[in-house]
Amino acid sequence: MTLAEEKLLGVLDQVKAYLYDLKEAGCSGLDCSPAVLEKMKAWGRPPALPRESLEAIRQDLGNCRRCRLCGGRRQIVFGAGPPGAKLVIVGQAPGLEEDEHGEPFVGPGGELLTNILKAISLTRAEVYLCHVVKCRPLEDRRPAEEEIRTCLPFLKRQLRAIGPAFICTLGTVATRAVLSTTQSIAMVRGQLRPLDEALVMPTYHPDFLLKNPEKKREVWEDMKALAQAMGLTLAARSK
Repeated sequence: MTLAEEKLLGVLDQVKAYLYDLKEAGCSGLDCSPAVLEKMKAWGRPPALPRESLEAIRQDLGNCRRCRLCGGRRQIVFGAGPPGAKLVIVGQAPGLEEDEHGEPFVGPGGELLTNILKAISLTRAEVYLCHVVKCRPLEDRRPAEEEIRTCLPFLKRQLRAIGPAFICTLGTVATRAVLSTTQSIAMVRGQLRPLDEALVMPTYHPDFLLKNPEKKREVWEDMKALAQAMGLTLAARSK
């Protein structure tokens, strides 16, 4: 919201308060009925847009050929999970196993993620899993900025369609994309950040933990904080 829009909303709030005072004073020269005052609550605010379905977004994505990643993929990995999930987990991009199975977070990293979720009393079936980029970069390289920019609108539409209360971003690419930041994961992990109506918890990616097991303690602290914010009971220490 721009400064001018904020000022406009402030003026409108003052007008509404003044009209309410006139109503309380018994003024009959203006229409200060409850119905009018209720309509005025929406003054200066954009109308709420109907929520898109995940099926509609997937259909719009189609057999995507919007960037060069389409040339090396087996299939698009759109996402998986309940459309009304309270928690969405966002990774960087599909890897070899995801590209083969068409599902996010499978293979050793996916197994570790399953165990992490179990430690905070969640199952994979309760969360929505997806990636910033929907196609596997060859040799599992980091997605290029152009590839991220091309795919990011679909991720944002997914998040709006689901409307989660919490988002967990795994790794630098996912964290930068979701939070629109240039900071690395090491700088922001463990810090709950607001995003629209959700809270975002950045932490390390399970694949990173497989190569750097000494970082598991930090991820456990991050997940404990996320569990506390979500009102979850810790089941066991993640191993």
